[in-house]
Order: sequence, then C-alpha cells, then structure tokens
Amino acid sequence: MYLDSVGRRKKPTLWPWLLSVAVAFAFAWYLYSRQETIVEAVRGPLPTPTPTEISPAEHLAQGDRLVERGHYEQAIAAYRRATELDPTQATAYARWAHTLVMRHQPAEAEPLARRAVEVDSESAESQAILGIVLDWRGKVTEAIGACLAATELSSAYPLGYACLAEAYGDQGRTADALQAAEQAVELAPDDAVVLRSLGYVYELMGRYREAIQGYESAVQANPNHAYIYLDLGRNQAALGDFASATRSYERAIQLDPNAAYLRVQLGWSYYGQGAYRSAVTQYEQAIALDPDYASAYGQLAMTYYVMRNYEAAIPIYEKAIEMDGMREEYAYGLGFCHAFTGHCDVALGWFEAALDVNPASTLAQQGLAFCTD
Repeated sequence: MYLDSVGRRKKPTLWPWLLSVAVAFAFAWYLYSRQETIVEAVRGPLPTPTPTEISPAEHLAQGDRLVERGHYEQAIAAYRRATELDPTQATAYARWAHTLVMRHQPAEAEPLARRAVEVDSESAESQAILGIVLDWRGKVTEAIGACLAATELSSAYPLGYACLAEAYGDQGRTADALQAAEQAVELAPDDAVVLRSLGYVYELMGRYREAIQGYESAVQANPNHAYIYLDLGRNQAALGDFASATRSYERAIQLDPNAAYLRVQLGWSYYGQGAYRSAVTQYEQAIALDPDYASAYGQLAMTYYVMRNYEAAIPIYEKAIEMDGMREEYAYGLGFCHAFTGHCDVALGWFEAALDVNPASTLAQQGLAFCTD
C-alpha cells in the first residue's frame, strides 16, 4: 500500500507578510524621524544659530525711537552700542550725551558731547548738544560758543537756537534768550525740546505762568519726557500750587521710575506741603536708587530736623558732609541737632564751621548765642 509521506499541506495565510511589512514600515519611519540625530552622530551637531547684530545706524535709530517714547535708559544703551560698533558715530555720541542731560547727568554727558565734536566738528547737532551740556555744567561762556557754532553751521537748525536761548538766559541776557527761543519755536513749533527752551527762558525771567504755558506746550508735543514734567512741576510749586506740582512729579516718576533726582524733587514738593513722612519716603527711595546722591542726604537730614528727630538727622547730615563737603546749611543743621539734644559742646564746633563757610550766617550766629547764653 502506498502511503503519502508529505502529508496534507495547509492553506497559506497573509498575516506573516502583512506583519513583516508593518515592521519594515515602522523601522523606516523610525529612521526617518531620527535621521537628524543619526546624521549628528556621524558628523557632529550643527552650530547653534546666533542672532545677527544690527548695524550701528540701526542702533542709532532704535535709540531715537526710545527717546521719543521716554525710555531714556534703553536709549542710552542703544546709543552706547552704536558707538561700540562704530567709534566714528558722532551722532550717536551726541544723542547719548543729550539723553544723559535729560536725566540730569551732565557730568557724564560732557566727555561724550566733546567726543561727538571731535569726530565731526562740522555737525550742527553735535555743536548744539555740546552747548546744551556745557550750559548744564555751568560753563556758560563756552556753551554760548558751541551754540553759536551750531547756528553758523546751519542757520535754520532749531536746536542751535534753543541752545542759545538757555545759555543766554543763564548768563543773564534774558532779552537775547527770549529772542533765540522764539526763533527756535518758529523753526520747530512742534518740537518738545525746543518748546521747553521757551518755558525755561520765561522761568528765568520770573514769568512763571508763561513758563508753565511753555512747558505744557512741550508736554503736549511729546508727553513722554519726564524731565519736562519736572520743569512744569517746579514752576507750579513756584506759584504755590504744590498739588499740581506733585502730580507733575508723580507723572515724571511714572515715565522714569529709576531716576533718583525725580524722587528728590517729589520729596521736596511733599516737604513744601508739610507732608514730612511722605518726603522722607521719597528721599530714602532716591538714596536707594543712587547711594551717591549727596543732595538726597542733605534734604533727608533737614526733613528729620524739622520733624524734631534729631538723633536720626545727625548721621544723615554727617553723610551729606562726607559726600558733598562742608556746606553752611549742613554745618548749622548739625549744630542745632546737637544743641537740641543737650550737646552744646559739640554743637559749637559746627556753628563755627558754618561761619567759616559764610561769616554772615545768621542761623549759625543764633546757634552760637543759644549755646553760650
């Protein structure tokens, strides 16, 4: 009998084939998704892309936009970077200096303004800004020379005449100052810096209401300049309107919260209203922002004195003298603090120091009389 040795064959199925296809597809997808890692393993990672540095001109333009928005600190950084990338950027040096003046930092501004003129002495803008900086530094005669150079380089340059207006005013030539300010405004009736110069001239003339109008016009032209609100508040205070002055100073601080000089001015406004605790707070904040701000120590000490907190005033007066040198008001203030705490032996030396500074000091003489009677 013949027996089938192979046996009965089973019907083939598709499952093994489908499974192998699925596995192959999955592996291919894995390789595709991991191709970047595999390539990196072979030739190493690609360098991390870095942002491209913008040009000096773009940094300059960025600084200009920031100044218009009242962002002085960021603008200063932009101008600084422009000069780092291109040390021949006279305009960047000049505008950096001008922005520092807006923050009441003329000492830091002067070398930058001089550098701008060294790089480009034929720039009316650089000459005008040098004049503004020198005027703020109290170098009025030299300032007038730079302002005149600006107007000679460009007879239609408004900042040159604004520069002249302020410098003439500080020299006591108020008629010439007013004429220059009016000429500047005629050339640039919508320029906040130019309009401010007219307000400043009126302020020097004691015409505070007209000064306020000038500063308000400047604020309307650009509401982002903190230092113009300070000017406005100062004139409001001169008319005894401390409430309006306080609002102006508060607005200035909103725009430039890290400016110590604004805190001091607001503190002085509170002091004028008899709000001594609020004044102390502002002076302390000013010192926190700028520990080297001597005026803040002097005014804080005086405020403690009028609050009769003599013990607190004494070390603050001493710090003011250490930083700012011997001044009449510091010396007799310290003298009275010691006298009113029962230490006339110490007070006498301070009253005598005040008389060394000003032999006609009435308060120092009164202090001596108080301690010797």
